[in-house]
Amino acid sequence: MKKITLTTLLTFFAFAITFAQTYTTPNTGVTWTLDDIAAASPTTITVSGSEYTLLENLEIAENDAVIIDADLTLLIDADLLIKVYGAFTVSANEVTITALDEAAPYEGFRFEEFSEIDIKNTTISYGGGLRVLTETFSIDNCTITNNVSGATSSAVIQLSRGMAQITNNLIQFNENPAVGSAANSGVSPYIYNNYIEGNNTDNANRPQINIGTTLANEPLQIIQNTIIGDPNLTMVGGIAIANFVGANVNAVIEDNVIQNNRYGITIMGPVDAALIKNNLIEDNNTQGDPALGGSGINILTGSARNEVVVTGNTLRRNIWGVTLQDQATINLGDDIDNPGGNVFSENGNGGIVYALYNNTANPVMAKNNCWIEGEESTMEEVEDVIFHQVDDATLGLVTFDPFDCGVASVNDVAASSFSFYPNPVKNEINFNNIFSFEKVEIYGVQGNLIVSKNISEGLNTMSIHLASGLYFVNFSNNNNSITKKMIVQ
Repeated sequence: MKKITLTTLLTFFAFAITFAQTYTTPNTGVTWTLDDIAAASPTTITVSGSEYTLLENLEIAENDAVIIDADLTLLIDADLLIKVYGAFTVSANEVTITALDEAAPYEGFRFEEFSEIDIKNTTISYGGGLRVLTETFSIDNCTITNNVSGATSSAVIQLSRGMAQITNNLIQFNENPAVGSAANSGVSPYIYNNYIEGNNTDNANRPQINIGTTLANEPLQIIQNTIIGDPNLTMVGGIAIANFVGANVNAVIEDNVIQNNRYGITIMGPVDAALIKNNLIEDNNTQGDPALGGSGINILTGSARNEVVVTGNTLRRNIWGVTLQDQATINLGDDIDNPGGNVFSENGNGGIVYALYNNTANPVMAKNNCWIEGEESTMEEVEDVIFHQVDDATLGLVTFDPFDCGVASVNDVAASSFSFYPNPVKNEINFNNIFSFEKVEIYGVQGNLIVSKNISEGLNTMSIHLASGLYFVNFSNNNNSITKKMIVQ
């Protein structure tokens, strides 16, 4: 009997010691650095030069703040969690937060409801993501990569409330979507100027940006992002906004590049206000099955509330151009407020071009668009690329006249066709200067000029010696100027 009892106790002890300890800051209003935590609890953080190692769970109490204001690397042991009730700020120029062992990820971050979070210039990798329960959250000029499920399993940045600021970041190759929220959360983040690529490596049926309902009076803003899919991840879409609970959707999706996803943009459920403007939506066809997706823009709702305004977008080589389902309503151009200006090219499947497929009984205004890029089309030719009442009497009529492709300026052509490679960049870029640009300038995300160099016509190679992050490259001459995003690895 004693032997059994001793064995039981030893087994319990062995099981118990597998749980990591948690260090909690004193909750007395302190503002501490990692050095202060290491001094207060040497078993929690060890220090070697600019390298810090977290060996226990860390909890920042509601009255305390932790600030990282010096360049450093924080290594975190397996399965550990940083939980913040107070404030957490990273303001240094270059910080890395990663796993002690990349094969053993840490649990991630959990930012509680009233915490205050401001993270800049930080690489966050090989952890369990950022669970954002607070309204006061901003992350800027960071690299978020190779994270897995942990503190969050829905998105690497998972939002619950408020108007988070997610700006100028590189978000790549994470197991879950880049940014997400629950169906009933009611969030309106500002998602601006991020390079988002190859997320949701688990290949679940989720897009790279996956938002539920929004705030009633503040719009969700997804502006000037580049959202690139991995053709091998055939279930992963570009942007989705879903209102499954009858709450609010108020959204602006503008000036984004959305390429190589399963689909480009989809809005599901009733809409209070939505503007889809000036996006480049190309080659969103990775799954290849027209019965399962592939739209450049898809609007699906069972109860129409307000129409989605779509203007100035370019849609090329998607399985479908624009698709409307159930009770969806859309304005693609009218004689009042929407100038149209959408451009369609080679969207289709089964050998048939589908610029617009109105699979609803609702009429659609779609004036002043270019339905077949690169040519001046006839009424009959435009009719052939639009599916509506003419093709099926149960469907709504699309009013598409007048239509006009116009003549693109040199600057328009350059903006759509000129590029450099590789991108992301390691140490050099190559480009063919067919538009006679005379100068190239590289700017940081704050608009600061970093490099200026004269260039010649024809093939050019330019060395790049910059820290990892997001930059803007401007090519110009006396008459024309274009700007492209550049990611330095």
